[in-house]
Amino acid sequence: MVTLIKFLLLIVFLVLGAAFAIINDQPVDLDLYFYVASLPLSLILLLAVGAGILLGALASAFYFMRIRKENANLRRQARLVEQEVKNLRSLPINDR
Repeated sequence: MVTLIKFLLLIVFLVLGAAFAIINDQPVDLDLYFYVASLPLSLILLLAVGAGILLGALASAFYFMRIRKENANLRRQARLVEQEVKNLRSLPINDR
């Protein structure tokens, strides 16, 4: 059932994307300082969204790498504390 819903959503987005591309097919000049390209507006918008997604993924990847490293350090510290508690429990109790 979930795969059917995903498939239907994919079809809806593809149809909307195709309609968007058909409506926005006017050529627009894209000036990249050294090169001027005349591309359809829909393609320029798609490239801009794609670049934003890639830059966002790159920024979040650095964040998640830092969080993963911190998580590994905390796990290591927890393992050391558990080992220390285990060692302390195995010591004999002195009665005075």
